[in-house]
Parts: sequence; C-alpha cells; structure tokens
Amino acid sequence: MSDFTSEFWNFYIVLLTVLGIVGCAVLLWAQSTHKVTAEEAASGKVGTTGHVWDEDLTELNTPMPRWWMWMFYITIVFGAAYLFLYPGLGTYAGKLGWKSSGQYKEELSKADTQYGPLFDKYRKQDLKAVAADPQAHAMGERLFLTYCAQCHGSDARGNKGFPNLTDKDWLHGGAPETIKQTIMNGRHGVMPPMGAAVGGEKDIENVAHYVLSLSGSTAADPIKSVLGKGKFAACMACHGAGGVGNQAMGAPNLSDKTWLYGGSAETIMETIRKGRDNTMPAFGDFLGEGKVHVLAAYVWSLSNEPGKQQ
Repeated sequence: MSDFTSEFWNFYIVLLTVLGIVGCAVLLWAQSTHKVTAEEAASGKVGTTGHVWDEDLTELNTPMPRWWMWMFYITIVFGAAYLFLYPGLGTYAGKLGWKSSGQYKEELSKADTQYGPLFDKYRKQDLKAVAADPQAHAMGERLFLTYCAQCHGSDARGNKGFPNLTDKDWLHGGAPETIKQTIMNGRHGVMPPMGAAVGGEKDIENVAHYVLSLSGSTAADPIKSVLGKGKFAACMACHGAGGVGNQAMGAPNLSDKTWLYGGSAETIMETIRKGRDNTMPAFGDFLGEGKVHVLAAYVWSLSNEPGKQQ
C-alpha cells in the first residue's frame, strides 16, 4: 500500500502536469513564429506540407489564425493560474486553500440552517405520526433515494444480501423505534461458517434440505430433510427450534419463504459452508437525528399503513 502513498506519485503528477502545460506552450510558439505576409497571401505562395492527393490536391501549410493562437495562450495562462490558486498539482493545496470537502460542509451548514428547524419539528413527533404526514413522507423518500437506494433499490425491495423493506420480515424487528435505531447505529450481521460443526459435505446437504423443508418448500428432499434434522441442532443456538429465528440476535427466520441470499439448496449449502458477513453502515453521525427520524418514518411506512391503528 505504501507504494501508492509515497512522495514519488506526488512528484510524478506534478511533473506530468507541468510538462503538459509547457509542452502545449512550446508547440503553440513553434507554430506561430512564421507570419504570412501580404505578398504571400496575394500570390498564394504560402507553402505546403508536401501532401498531394488526386495529382493536384495540395495541403497548404497555412499558419493558424492569430486570434485563435491568442485564445490558446490565454487558456494556458488560465490553467497555470488555476493550478496556483486551487489544488491540482499533487499534494499542493493551492494558494486559496480550497477543498471540496470544505465547500460541502459549508453547503451542508447552510442547508441545516434553512431546513434544520423543519427536521427538528418532526423529530419531536411520534414516528407513526411523521409517517402519516405527506410533507415528511416526501422528505423521507428523497433521503431514502439519496442514501439508501444504492443497496435496497429505488423501490426498496432489496437485492441479494440487502433486505426487502416493503414486506413485514425484519431481522431485528420492524417497530418504528427499532428501524430508527438501525439507521442511527447500523447493523453488523454475521453467520459463522458452520460446515465443520454440521459435519461432512453430505451432512451440509442434508441440513440444507431440512432448512428448505421448514418453509414448506417443494424443493426439499424428504429423506435428506429427515437426515438433516438432527444435525440442525448446531444451528438452533441462533435460529431456535424449528428455525423461527431470533430478532435480538438478528438471526433470520428460516421457516418463512423470505431469503436474503436466495432460497435454493445450493445457496443454503454455500451459506452453511462459508458463513455470511454483512454490514449496514451507521447514518446517525452523518445525517443527524432529525433526518434519521424522518427517514425511519418513511421506511416504516413502506410496510405499513400510516394513519391507521397499528
């Protein structure tokens, strides 16, 4: 990793940038030393590149227009001035000390000043009441599309490894305050590799078919399911008897038809062999409690009917 953070790359970028600008200036100067006189222009004796097509079609070596060259010079001067004032030459921060992160924080501060009171108003309200408010719902939707859709999808129906938020299946519980806690603090779901605890490859296959049978899947082999039931004891500490799960631990319910990584026997066997490790980042420090409160209300509304008695 040190190879990519050494000072060599800083000098490399600076040298490459400076040589590029100087090279453009030298090329422009070399192309602008010859001026076409009035006599040359009138006689047509400007000179050629030596390229001739179709016997008499000659490419002239006509100098570039002076206005165009001056525009080029101005562009080079502007580029040099920009690199002196702003970051662009390796680790040089620029004379003005501008940073994109600083501008972002400044814009974020302005937004908080403008919209902070509105989020604070909703933060003091019950989450279910916020979910039923049309304005808060629209705000929560925009927050979701900005910060959550990358994993859970714009329709919140999730993807492999990312939960569907529109059903009522929750790993840690679907109460409004629990959802808020999840967004604030994040979650880290870990299932350790259980291949050795279950037994050999045949035992892993039998347990996978037993797990399939818990949800009534027709893909479960009856004989393998019976053989795997005893071996499932290694999994009961987290998933419980009958595989009903444990929300306190975030252990999924294996007796329904909701699968986070897929419900085929092959996928379940892979999970048993290798385990799973998934993380949802914490947004509390990044968004603040006011925005998280509105976002949590919106997420809760995706699987509930705000305004009705729950």
